[in-house]
This record gives sequence, C-alpha cells and structure tokens, in this order.
Amino acid sequence: MQYDLLLLASAIMVGVVLVVTIIFLYVIVRFRQKKGQEDYIPEQVEGNHKLEIIWTVIPIILLLILAVPTVTYTFKLADVSAMEKKNIDKDTIVVDVTANLYWWEFSYKSEKIVTSQDLVIPTGKKVYLNLKGADIKHSFWVPSLAGKMDTNTDNVNKMWLKADKSGTYNGFCTEFCGPSHSLMQFKVKALDESEYKKWLADMKKIDGKKEVASTKAQEGQEIFNKSCIGCHAVGSNDSRPPSARIAPNLANFADRDTVAGIAENNEENLKKWLKDPENMKPGNKMNGKYGNLTDDQIDALNAYLQTLKVEK
Repeated sequence: MQYDLLLLASAIMVGVVLVVTIIFLYVIVRFRQKKGQEDYIPEQVEGNHKLEIIWTVIPIILLLILAVPTVTYTFKLADVSAMEKKNIDKDTIVVDVTANLYWWEFSYKSEKIVTSQDLVIPTGKKVYLNLKGADIKHSFWVPSLAGKMDTNTDNVNKMWLKADKSGTYNGFCTEFCGPSHSLMQFKVKALDESEYKKWLADMKKIDGKKEVASTKAQEGQEIFNKSCIGCHAVGSNDSRPPSARIAPNLANFADRDTVAGIAENNEENLKKWLKDPENMKPGNKMNGKYGNLTDDQIDALNAYLQTLKVEK
C-alpha cells in the first residue's frame, strides 16, 4: 500500500509537471512577438473566472485523490482494535516489548514465553505490540517493517508490524538514551507459519533445567548458577514480574546472531563481552570488568552458554 501511494503521488507530480510544461511551451510559441510587431500591444485581459475556477478545482481534485487513500491507510496503520478486544482471538499474536538500557525483551504472554534481542514472528500475519520503557524513554523501529514508536515509562504505546517475506530484519532504538544508544539493536526474525509454530513449541520446552553433556559446559553451568543467575534467566517461562527481569533472558542465547545485539555470536566476541562488557557497550547494567574470572572459567561459561538453544 505504501508503494502504491508513492506511485500515485509520483504520477500526480509528473502529470502536473508535464501539463504545465506543455502549456508553457505552447504559450511561448503561440504568443511570441513576431517580426514587425515591435509596437503592437496585445489585448489586455484582467481576470478570467473560467480559468480561475479551473486552476482552483483541478488542484483540489488532485489533493483529494492523494489525501483520501493516504488518510485511510494512516488510520489502518494505527488500527490495533484486534488486540484491545475483551476476548482476544486465539489467532491474534500479541507481544509485550520492553526497552531497557541497552537491550530489548519480548514477552509472548499467551504462550508464556520470554526472550530477548530476537523478536520472532510468522510471515503474512499482523503481530501486535505493547511497547513500554523499563528505565528511560526509548523508541522502537524496524525500518523494513513499520514506522517508529516511542517506548515510555509511564504509558503503553501500541502498534503492529507485518513481514510479507521470511528473513531477518534489523531493529533499532531511535531515541537518544545514553552512550550506547546506537548499539541498542535487535533482530526481527520472520518465519514461515509452520516454522514459527515449531519455534514456539521448542521454546516452551526450555525450562532452564537442561542437563549439559560436556565437562566444560558443566563447569560453566556451575559458575553461571553461582553468579549470573541472579540477573539472567535461562528458562523461557520466566514468571518473574517485569521489574525483576533486569537482564536479558538467555534461554535461546546460542540461537541468536549476535552477542549483546551488536557483535557476531562467536567464541571470540563472547569472551570479549564476559571479560569487559563496559568496553563493548558503555553504560550497560552489566558494567565493570570481570577480572576475577580466569580464562578457564570464561571458556567454561562460553561452553555452557552455547548449549542454550532450542532442540533441533
């Protein structure tokens, strides 16, 4: 629809330019001064009601042709009535989006799934969002899918987005919120309907009680449970109130494309993050240097974190 409106607006503008240009060239040729008419004074016309009506009515008609579908589509974009029903249809997808310094949380309330940094949606369906800020004002924007919407701390804003094609779309915070504002990024992963349903089913199985096989990963799990678990959850069914969820949910961390939303998810970048998160993302809540972690402990944590994923 947006593309169609752009084509309509372009056609109107091109049409106006062509008509004006043709009239302009006709007047130049038709009424140019001819040889021997240097002293000729043409008829002086003051006012022409017919022309005045024409050049007033035509622009009004053109504006209406453009305005009516534009206003209609604008209201359509703002229509979130499906998520405001007392009894929401079971096929309506509603996700609570919480913006934090400097990460994003996505809670699928009807499915009782909480995840972070990756918003997973089905293709060809509207996904309705409740947007709120946990600390200060942020702004949610996925350029390829929808316009931006502020996430405030004192009210909930609502919007919807829709992906027509499967793929990964980049999302950003567009309200300056601190030193890592430009690093407050996330992904929207659009899956085919069947893949999306499988993802939901797989996510529900992640309860945070997974037994890891390798000795290294077991060591990492022990370290995680002694310290990191105080902020991070590793189960997708995180039932804590939003105010208690002060750090990203790591239930499917190994499935994500990035570490901290900015660096490729690989062993090297994860180790950099664990050693000095402040250097990678200044001002984040996991600040300070973790110098008390030895290289072996960081290797163990890395091994454990890479086991946090949905079972294939």
